[in-house]
Amino acid sequence: MYDSIRSLLFRLDPERAHELTLRAIRLAGKVRPVGWMLSQLFKAPAKPVEVFGLKFRNPVGLAAGYDKDGVAIHGLDTLGFGHIEIGTVTPLPQEGNPRPRVFRLVEDEAVINRMGFPSRGTEFVQTQLDPNLHMGFVERTFGFRPRFYVAHRRPTQAILGVNLGKNKTTPNEEAVFDYLSLLQNYSRLADYLTINVSSPNTVGLRQLQGRAALESLLIHLHEQRLLEEKRWEKKLPLLVKLAPDLAAGELDDALDVILRTCMDGVIATNTTLAREGLRSSQRGESGGLSGAPLRVRSEEFLHQIVKRAEGRLPIVSVGGIMSPEDAKRRLDMGAALVQVYTGLIYRGPGLVREIVKVL
Repeated sequence: MYDSIRSLLFRLDPERAHELTLRAIRLAGKVRPVGWMLSQLFKAPAKPVEVFGLKFRNPVGLAAGYDKDGVAIHGLDTLGFGHIEIGTVTPLPQEGNPRPRVFRLVEDEAVINRMGFPSRGTEFVQTQLDPNLHMGFVERTFGFRPRFYVAHRRPTQAILGVNLGKNKTTPNEEAVFDYLSLLQNYSRLADYLTINVSSPNTVGLRQLQGRAALESLLIHLHEQRLLEEKRWEKKLPLLVKLAPDLAAGELDDALDVILRTCMDGVIATNTTLAREGLRSSQRGESGGLSGAPLRVRSEEFLHQIVKRAEGRLPIVSVGGIMSPEDAKRRLDMGAALVQVYTGLIYRGPGLVREIVKVL
C-alpha cells in the first residue's frame, strides 16, 4: 500500500510532502479510534532493552528532524517506535534557511537537506509536552481560557528525547546559554536530551565539536544537569550527536571529552557533506546527505566509536538504515539503539515493525 502512497508523495515538493504526512500523522494521533487502528496495524513485537538507565520497549527509534516541533507525537507513537526524538528545538523561533531546502535523490535512495533548524521555538514545543503550559499558551495567544478542556495525555508511551540546538543568530561564544536554557526547559518533560553540535546547515555549528569548545559546553551542561536531576528527582541522560565527517583525530578528541564530562551516550551520526558515488542530478545541492549512501560511512564511524569507547559509552546508530538487515547489523556491531528517518521515506512506516521482527 505504501508504494502507491509514495508515488503520489514523490510528485510533490519534498518539504511539502513531509508537511502533509506530518499533518496526517498528527490528526491520526488526535482521533483515538484512528490512532488505535494504526497501533494495531504497525504493532511491533516487544523487544525491551535498557540503555543509559532507561527502559525502551524496543531498540528502534525515530531520529530528530521528522517532528521538529513535537506536534505529532501521539500519532508517531502508534507506529511502533521504542523511542521518539523530536527537534531540533531552538530557544527562539526561527525560519531556517530559504526554500527550496530539501531534495530527493531517488536514484540513490537519499535526501539532501539544508533546513537550518527551522523551529517554532522552545515555548511552543513545551506546550506540546505539558497540558498546563498548553493552556497558558492558548490563553496568551487568544486572550481566553476555554471553559471545557480535556487535558493532554502523556505524548507517548515510548521513550521521548528532545534534540537541542542553538539559534542561528547566537554566536558560538554564547551558544552555551542557548543549550543551558533548553536543558532547563526540558529536564522535566523529556526522558533524555541530545546536544546537537553536528548539523552542517547552521554556519559554524560544527566548530563546537572541537576539543576546547566541546569541553567547555559539556562541562556547563553536566553541572546544570546535576541540578535539574536533584530538582526533579529523576535521571536525565545527556547524549551528544556527532558528524560523520570528523577526522580520526577529531573523533578521538570528541570521545575523550564526552567520556570525561560524564555524558551518557553518543548518537552517530548526523548527515554528511560527502557526495561520493551519487548518481542523481541533484547531487550538487548543498546541505547534509542522508539515506542509503550514508550507510558505509555510518557503519565505519560506528566501528571506530565502538573500538575507542571500549564499552564505556552506549551508542545510538543512525544514518543509512534502509532495511531490517541494516538495523540488525548496526546492533550486532555494538550499537545499543538505532534510529531511522530517510528509510521511512523510501520504505514507509512499516519499516519499524519489520526491523523489530528480525531482532
